[in-house]
Amino acid sequence: MAEAVTGGTEIPPNMTIYINNLNEKIKLDELKKSLRAVFSQFGEILDVLAFKTLKHKGQAWVIFKDVQSATNALRQMQDFPFYDKPMRIQYAKSKSDIIAKADGTFVPREKRKRHDEKGKKRKDQNDANLATAGGNPAYPGAYGAAPPLSQIPYPGGQKLPEAPAPPNNILFVQNLPHDSTPMMLQMLFLQYPGFKEVRMVETKPGIAFVEYADEMQSTVAMQALQGFKLTPQNPMLITYAKK
Repeated sequence: MAEAVTGGTEIPPNMTIYINNLNEKIKLDELKKSLRAVFSQFGEILDVLAFKTLKHKGQAWVIFKDVQSATNALRQMQDFPFYDKPMRIQYAKSKSDIIAKADGTFVPREKRKRHDEKGKKRKDQNDANLATAGGNPAYPGAYGAAPPLSQIPYPGGQKLPEAPAPPNNILFVQNLPHDSTPMMLQMLFLQYPGFKEVRMVETKPGIAFVEYADEMQSTVAMQALQGFKLTPQNPMLITYAKK
Protein backbone atom coordinates (compact mmCIF):
# COMPACT_ATOMS: atom_id res chain seq x y z
CA MET A 1 0.00 0.00 0.00
CA ALA A 2 1.16 3.54 -0.69
CA GLU A 3 1.66 5.71 2.37
CA ALA A 4 -0.17 8.96 3.01
CA VAL A 5 1.57 12.26 2.44
CA THR A 6 2.53 14.03 5.65
CA GLY A 7 3.78 17.52 6.37
CA GLY A 8 4.80 19.88 3.59
CA THR A 9 7.28 17.55 1.94
CA GLU A 10 7.44 17.93 -1.83
CA ILE A 11 6.38 14.58 -3.31
CA PRO A 12 7.43 13.78 -6.89
CA PRO A 13 4.61 12.94 -9.32
CA ASN A 14 3.86 9.23 -9.45
CA MET A 15 1.12 6.83 -10.50
CA THR A 16 -0.70 6.78 -7.15
CA ILE A 17 -2.82 9.59 -5.74
CA TYR A 18 -3.73 9.84 -2.06
CA ILE A 19 -7.20 11.19 -1.23
CA ASN A 20 -8.47 12.30 2.17
CA ASN A 21 -11.41 14.21 3.65
CA LEU A 22 -13.73 11.47 2.31
CA ASN A 23 -17.16 10.90 3.81
CA GLU A 24 -16.66 8.24 6.50
CA LYS A 25 -20.33 7.21 6.48
CA ILE A 26 -20.12 5.65 3.02
CA LYS A 27 -19.74 1.87 2.94
CA LEU A 28 -16.34 0.67 1.79
CA ASP A 29 -17.52 -1.17 -1.35
CA GLU A 30 -19.68 1.77 -2.39
CA LEU A 31 -16.79 4.18 -1.80
CA LYS A 32 -14.35 2.17 -3.92
CA LYS A 33 -16.84 1.76 -6.78
CA SER A 34 -17.65 5.47 -6.74
CA LEU A 35 -13.97 6.47 -6.73
CA ARG A 36 -13.32 4.18 -9.68
CA ALA A 37 -16.32 5.65 -11.51
CA VAL A 38 -15.18 9.23 -10.95
CA PHE A 39 -11.48 8.76 -11.74
CA SER A 40 -11.67 6.28 -14.65
CA GLN A 41 -12.20 9.17 -17.08
CA PHE A 42 -8.51 10.10 -16.65
CA GLY A 43 -7.00 6.75 -17.66
CA GLU A 44 -6.73 3.08 -16.78
CA ILE A 45 -6.97 2.37 -13.04
CA LEU A 46 -4.98 -0.58 -11.68
CA ASP A 47 -6.52 -0.54 -8.21
CA VAL A 48 -8.47 1.48 -5.66
CA LEU A 49 -7.46 1.02 -2.02
CA ALA A 50 -9.55 1.92 1.03
CA PHE A 51 -9.64 0.33 4.48
CA LYS A 52 -12.00 -0.07 7.43
CA THR A 53 -9.38 0.57 10.10
CA LEU A 54 -9.75 3.71 12.22
CA LYS A 55 -6.32 4.93 11.12
CA HIS A 56 -7.34 4.90 7.44
CA LYS A 57 -10.92 6.19 7.69
CA GLY A 58 -11.80 8.95 5.25
CA GLN A 59 -8.81 8.08 3.06
CA ALA A 60 -8.19 6.18 -0.18
CA TRP A 61 -5.55 5.56 -2.80
CA VAL A 62 -6.18 5.39 -6.55
CA ILE A 63 -3.43 3.70 -8.57
CA PHE A 64 -3.22 4.61 -12.26
CA LYS A 65 -1.33 2.85 -15.02
CA ASP A 66 0.71 5.95 -15.86
CA VAL A 67 1.90 9.18 -14.24
CA GLN A 68 0.10 11.50 -16.66
CA SER A 69 -3.29 10.04 -15.75
CA ALA A 70 -2.59 10.51 -12.05
CA THR A 71 -1.45 14.09 -12.65
CA ASN A 72 -4.57 14.98 -14.66
CA ALA A 73 -6.80 13.42 -12.00
CA LEU A 74 -5.08 15.34 -9.21
CA ARG A 75 -5.36 18.69 -10.99
CA GLN A 76 -8.93 18.36 -12.25
CA MET A 77 -10.54 16.64 -9.26
CA GLN A 78 -9.00 18.68 -6.44
CA ASP A 79 -11.85 19.83 -4.15
CA PHE A 80 -14.43 17.88 -6.21
CA PRO A 81 -17.60 17.53 -4.07
CA PHE A 82 -17.65 13.80 -3.36
CA TYR A 83 -20.58 12.69 -1.19
CA ASP A 84 -20.96 16.27 0.07
CA LYS A 85 -17.29 16.71 1.04
CA PRO A 86 -14.52 18.27 -1.08
CA MET A 87 -11.77 15.78 -1.88
CA ARG A 88 -8.20 16.63 -0.86
CA ILE A 89 -5.77 15.01 -3.29
CA GLN A 90 -1.98 14.62 -3.27
CA TYR A 91 0.53 12.25 -4.78
CA ALA A 92 1.15 9.23 -2.55
CA LYS A 93 4.29 9.43 -0.45
CA SER A 94 5.62 6.03 -1.50
CA LYS A 95 5.21 3.78 -4.49
CA SER A 96 2.25 1.39 -4.34
CA ASP A 97 3.03 -2.32 -3.99
CA ILE A 98 1.30 -3.07 -7.28
CA ILE A 99 3.59 -0.62 -9.11
CA ALA A 100 6.70 -1.81 -7.29
CA LYS A 101 5.95 -5.41 -8.26
CA ALA A 102 5.48 -4.37 -11.88
CA ASP A 103 8.81 -2.53 -12.14
CA GLY A 104 10.80 -5.00 -10.00
CA THR A 105 11.45 -2.75 -6.99
CA PHE A 106 9.01 -4.45 -4.59
CA VAL A 107 10.36 -5.42 -1.16
CA PRO A 108 8.20 -7.39 1.35
CA ARG A 109 7.17 -5.29 4.35
CA GLU A 110 9.28 -7.07 6.96
CA LYS A 111 12.41 -6.65 4.83
CA ARG A 112 11.44 -3.11 4.02
CA LYS A 113 11.46 -2.15 7.71
CA ARG A 114 14.92 -3.68 8.30
CA HIS A 115 16.36 -1.95 5.26
CA ASP A 116 14.44 1.30 5.57
CA GLU A 117 17.43 3.57 6.08
CA LYS A 118 19.64 1.72 3.61
CA GLY A 119 17.01 1.76 0.89
CA LYS A 120 15.71 5.31 1.33
CA LYS A 121 18.00 6.90 -1.25
CA ARG A 122 17.29 4.08 -3.71
CA LYS A 123 13.51 4.48 -3.26
CA ASP A 124 13.72 8.23 -3.78
CA GLN A 125 15.68 7.68 -7.00
CA ASN A 126 13.10 5.14 -8.21
CA ASP A 127 10.28 7.57 -7.52
CA ALA A 128 12.14 10.32 -9.37
CA ASN A 129 12.69 8.02 -12.35
CA LEU A 130 9.04 7.05 -12.26
CA ALA A 131 8.02 10.69 -12.38
CA THR A 132 9.97 11.25 -15.62
CA ALA A 133 8.75 8.07 -17.30
CA GLY A 134 6.43 8.55 -20.26
CA GLY A 135 2.82 7.43 -20.17
CA ASN A 136 -0.22 7.15 -22.31
CA PRO A 137 -2.24 10.35 -22.41
CA ALA A 138 -5.32 10.31 -20.23
CA TYR A 139 -8.79 10.26 -21.65
CA PRO A 140 -8.90 13.54 -23.60
CA GLY A 141 -12.49 14.33 -22.73
CA ALA A 142 -11.86 16.35 -19.57
CA TYR A 143 -14.58 16.45 -16.94
CA GLY A 144 -17.44 18.57 -18.19
CA ALA A 145 -15.98 18.86 -21.73
CA ALA A 146 -17.79 16.05 -23.51
CA PRO A 147 -18.27 15.80 -27.28
CA PRO A 148 -21.59 16.84 -28.82
CA LEU A 149 -24.46 14.42 -28.38
CA SER A 150 -24.60 13.51 -32.06
CA GLN A 151 -20.92 12.44 -32.08
CA ILE A 152 -21.09 9.95 -29.20
CA PRO A 153 -21.12 6.41 -30.62
CA TYR A 154 -23.12 3.48 -29.36
CA PRO A 155 -20.98 0.47 -28.34
CA GLY A 156 -21.89 -1.06 -31.70
CA GLY A 157 -20.30 1.83 -33.58
CA GLN A 158 -23.48 3.59 -34.76
CA LYS A 159 -24.01 7.25 -33.97
CA LEU A 160 -26.56 8.23 -31.38
CA PRO A 161 -29.63 9.65 -33.14
CA GLU A 162 -31.07 12.98 -32.13
CA ALA A 163 -33.15 12.69 -28.98
CA PRO A 164 -36.82 12.36 -29.99
CA ALA A 165 -38.14 13.74 -26.69
CA PRO A 166 -38.45 17.53 -26.29
CA PRO A 167 -36.41 19.22 -23.52
CA ASN A 168 -37.85 18.56 -20.07
CA ASN A 169 -36.71 18.24 -16.46
CA ILE A 170 -36.05 14.46 -16.52
CA LEU A 171 -32.95 12.90 -18.10
CA PHE A 172 -32.72 9.37 -19.48
CA VAL A 173 -29.24 7.92 -18.89
CA GLN A 174 -28.03 4.86 -20.83
CA ASN A 175 -24.92 2.71 -21.20
CA LEU A 176 -24.27 2.53 -17.46
CA PRO A 177 -22.20 -0.32 -15.98
CA HIS A 178 -24.58 -2.99 -14.67
CA ASP A 179 -23.19 -2.63 -11.15
CA SER A 180 -24.03 1.08 -11.00
CA THR A 181 -25.97 2.20 -7.94
CA PRO A 182 -28.28 5.18 -7.33
CA MET A 183 -25.72 6.59 -4.87
CA MET A 184 -22.96 6.55 -7.50
CA LEU A 185 -25.14 8.48 -9.96
CA GLN A 186 -26.46 10.83 -7.30
CA MET A 187 -22.89 11.76 -6.40
CA LEU A 188 -22.29 12.79 -10.03
CA PHE A 189 -25.55 14.62 -10.71
CA LEU A 190 -26.19 16.41 -7.41
CA GLN A 191 -23.34 18.85 -8.03
CA TYR A 192 -25.60 20.61 -10.55
CA PRO A 193 -28.35 22.99 -9.28
CA GLY A 194 -31.91 21.74 -9.15
CA PHE A 195 -31.11 18.05 -8.66
CA LYS A 196 -34.04 16.13 -7.16
CA GLU A 197 -33.52 12.37 -7.46
CA VAL A 198 -32.15 9.36 -9.33
CA ARG A 199 -34.42 6.48 -10.26
CA MET A 200 -33.17 3.11 -11.49
CA VAL A 201 -35.19 0.17 -12.79
CA GLU A 202 -34.07 -3.00 -11.04
CA THR A 203 -35.20 -5.24 -13.92
CA LYS A 204 -33.36 -3.11 -16.50
CA PRO A 205 -29.72 -2.60 -15.47
CA GLY A 206 -27.69 -0.06 -17.39
CA ILE A 207 -30.29 2.74 -17.45
CA ALA A 208 -31.50 5.42 -15.05
CA PHE A 209 -33.73 8.48 -14.83
CA VAL A 210 -32.45 11.68 -13.23
CA GLU A 211 -34.91 14.40 -12.27
CA TYR A 212 -34.22 18.13 -11.90
CA ALA A 213 -36.47 21.01 -10.88
CA ASP A 214 -36.77 22.36 -14.44
CA GLU A 215 -35.57 21.71 -17.98
CA MET A 216 -32.89 24.43 -17.93
CA GLN A 217 -31.19 22.75 -14.96
CA SER A 218 -31.47 19.30 -16.49
CA THR A 219 -29.95 20.64 -19.71
CA VAL A 220 -26.92 22.03 -17.85
CA ALA A 221 -26.32 18.66 -16.19
CA MET A 222 -26.77 16.77 -19.47
CA GLN A 223 -24.26 18.95 -21.32
CA ALA A 224 -21.71 18.69 -18.50
CA LEU A 225 -21.90 14.91 -18.04
CA GLN A 226 -22.57 13.78 -21.59
CA GLY A 227 -19.99 11.11 -22.41
CA PHE A 228 -18.67 10.93 -18.83
CA LYS A 229 -16.89 7.58 -18.54
CA LEU A 230 -17.96 5.56 -15.52
CA THR A 231 -15.61 2.89 -16.89
CA PRO A 232 -13.42 3.02 -20.01
CA GLN A 233 -16.14 1.05 -21.84
CA ASN A 234 -19.14 3.00 -20.51
CA PRO A 235 -19.46 6.62 -21.66
CA MET A 236 -22.85 7.82 -20.46
CA LEU A 237 -25.47 8.46 -23.14
CA ILE A 238 -27.88 11.12 -21.89
CA THR A 239 -31.11 12.29 -23.54
CA TYR A 240 -34.33 13.86 -22.32
CA ALA A 241 -36.78 11.29 -21.01
CA LYS A 242 -40.00 10.65 -22.90
CA LYS A 243 -43.04 11.71 -20.94
